[in-house]
Amino acid sequence: MSRYTGPKTRISRKFNEDLSLKTNAAKTSRRLMQAPGQHGAKMRRKLSQYGLQLKEKQKVKALYGVSEKQLVRLYQEAASKQTNTGMTLLSYLERRLDNVIYRAGFAPTRAAARQLVNHAHICVNNRKLDIPSYRVQVGDVVTIAPTSSGIKVISEAIKNNDKEDLEWLKIKAGAIKVASLPKRENTMENIEEQLIVEFYSR
Repeated sequence: MSRYTGPKTRISRKFNEDLSLKTNAAKTSRRLMQAPGQHGAKMRRKLSQYGLQLKEKQKVKALYGVSEKQLVRLYQEAASKQTNTGMTLLSYLERRLDNVIYRAGFAPTRAAARQLVNHAHICVNNRKLDIPSYRVQVGDVVTIAPTSSGIKVISEAIKNNDKEDLEWLKIKAGAIKVASLPKRENTMENIEEQLIVEFYSR
């Protein structure tokens, strides 16, 4: 399998920052200062420029749960546009359906959001969709499928959702409306997209 299925905390420790891969942020933060592996407690070596580029690319893959093939394809599409390649790449990642579900607070992690989509619990414009990589468009309305709204885990997640509207996502009564395309500042994580562009443009 191309998707990593091992311990999530190990990934966060690798990058020395909480990537929101688990719901217990406090437990994750206690172990962030030590890198994974037998020699994790030793001093980290200074990375070369290539190492920094590679690390940033790997971090984005872990954050959004995409494969190398998917990220390359997104980069190539972004590079073909007459816009800033790095910002366009981040916009494509933010507009993934599983990320929209996560950003809106319908799921605690992107992995959980991906599972909701895979199990056909999500509708886009009143049509069931089970493709986590689907890229939402302005005007799309994302909702929980009527047949899934009674599932306790889903209904409680929506009922207890305290997420406020984002600049590009409007959240109301269990529905998410894509009001606009995401801007660079809408990406909340610490990402240096230019390093990724440099990695792929070598």
